[in-house]
Amino acid sequence: MKILGISAYYHDSAAALLVDGEIIAAAQEERFSRIKHDYRFPKQAVQYCLREAGLTIDQLDHIAFYDKPFIKFNRILETYLQYAPWGLSSFVKAMPLWLKQKLWIPDLIKKELAYGGEILFPEHHESHAASAFYPSPFEQAAFLTIDGVGEWATSSYGVGNGNKLELLAEMDFPHSLGLLYSAFTYFTGFKVNSGEYKVMGLAPYGEPKYVQTIYDHLIDLKEDGSFRMNMDYFSYPAGLRMTSGKLDRLFDGPPRKPESGLTQREMDLARSVQDVTEEIVLRMARHVKKETGEKYLCLAGGVALNCVANGKLLRENIFDDIWIQPAAGDAGGALGAALVIHHQHLGNPRKSLSGDTQKGSYLGPQYSSTEIQEFLNRLDATYQKLSDDALFDFVSDQIIAGKVIGWFQGRMEFGPRALGNRTIIGDARSAEMQKKMNLKIKYRESFRPFAPSVLEEEVSNWFEIDRPSPYMLLVANVKKEKLKEMTPQQEKLFGIEKLNIVRSEIPAVTHVDYSARIQTVNKKTNPRYHALISNFFKKTGCPVIVNTSFNVRGEPIVESPSQAYTCFMRTEMDVLVLGNYVLLKEDQPKLEGQENWKDQYELD
Repeated sequence: MKILGISAYYHDSAAALLVDGEIIAAAQEERFSRIKHDYRFPKQAVQYCLREAGLTIDQLDHIAFYDKPFIKFNRILETYLQYAPWGLSSFVKAMPLWLKQKLWIPDLIKKELAYGGEILFPEHHESHAASAFYPSPFEQAAFLTIDGVGEWATSSYGVGNGNKLELLAEMDFPHSLGLLYSAFTYFTGFKVNSGEYKVMGLAPYGEPKYVQTIYDHLIDLKEDGSFRMNMDYFSYPAGLRMTSGKLDRLFDGPPRKPESGLTQREMDLARSVQDVTEEIVLRMARHVKKETGEKYLCLAGGVALNCVANGKLLRENIFDDIWIQPAAGDAGGALGAALVIHHQHLGNPRKSLSGDTQKGSYLGPQYSSTEIQEFLNRLDATYQKLSDDALFDFVSDQIIAGKVIGWFQGRMEFGPRALGNRTIIGDARSAEMQKKMNLKIKYRESFRPFAPSVLEEEVSNWFEIDRPSPYMLLVANVKKEKLKEMTPQQEKLFGIEKLNIVRSEIPAVTHVDYSARIQTVNKKTNPRYHALISNFFKKTGCPVIVNTSFNVRGEPIVESPSQAYTCFMRTEMDVLVLGNYVLLKEDQPKLEGQENWKDQYELD
């Protein structure tokens, strides 16, 4: 049974392929097109999935699209009618795309792929729920999905049991936790659907100054986590802005202009909406526990990428354990759609479980040693090929020497996080590494934190967490015994002044609130990355390195050796490792335009 799942036409379009229920391949279109959050039809991602499985399009049994376009169109029309005549300009902009493209998705799929078979359409939140439950390690569990909006639903919950999903309740548009967070993303001057991570990273620099204001004016929050938003303050249902002028007056002025300087107001707004988000997620989770009685919880939807809220949910012990889909946003909807058809629609059982079936989320393309060498020879690059043992020994020495390394190995990750295969790595013990990576490698804001990759067997010795976090979706504090004592003067620092204080033995991955967004590295799931960190651990006594995605600001994570080499040459990375091939920056021929590359990256 061969099923292709597709998500497209909003943001983060993707494709995923199942063969007899096993996840064979999954990838976002942006990695191939090089357009970040590419929403277009994922033709290249589909081609990759078929190539990985050795299939042609006519060998597929079903194609599944991740939502129901006609119901979504109905919601948009009803919303515009409700707000008419306000929102006319937004309506005029939106309709051509719907009339030319989004309403004709069955025809578009058949045309783009030359496909003559059956196309099925699960609901948006059903796709999210399936992506959360079916790959999880649980035979039975509750699920909770929270995002901006699907057709009408903005959050939903229910129970998964064996191969069946049962939806119990949902909350509908325009009342949406995802859109509330996006409204604050917009208001603080970041891009909606991509800058939410920045708001989360900025929050610890602020104070919860506006929390009560949000509760008093913006949302009416109930004990079960449901809420109604006061739409007088928001324009997103039918406007071209996320927020209205009334919100400007409530928060002491208009939204921050993108790329202008950050002020304490933005930090306090970020902290306030993050605190509110955490409270809503906890109330929803408690309600789901009360209504279902389940021991385990599975999460998906864009809000499930809020790893700070996830960490807090875990520590509250509402459920015995939680599992979060690593591609929790719309990209993961492609995988969920295929899983809905295989299990729910066709009635196929799940395989016997001995862990999750996400395969570490290493579901993308890989390149052979021969392909890498042929590419390097065409470039006339200077390189050395090392055995595995020599490679891990050399790279760990480079990390210790303060070098920044581009690490390109095996299959590309599915989802927004680099998990050790398309990764930039460095020494977590370095007080300068966060600043160096942000400004000289990633060309992004200096306040943004980096994640630690830590050996799974060592995680509890360094962080306040008692279980693996393989997908970098849980935040926990650094262990108290690893922290550095602050001076009285440092304790008084405020806002962005907190940034450059050495807080722990691993300052490059310790955020200003002593937290870290943890990725645990498992010996079976990623043996090469585990071996590298183990080598570093033996030499330093520290089983933790810095891990950030292999890209610069504004670009998707690299997919191919060519993209990795270009990124390496156009940044101040010191070493590039492609499989077993090692390249040193100083040995390489100059790349055309290399000197002016940084000028293209004005910080947003």
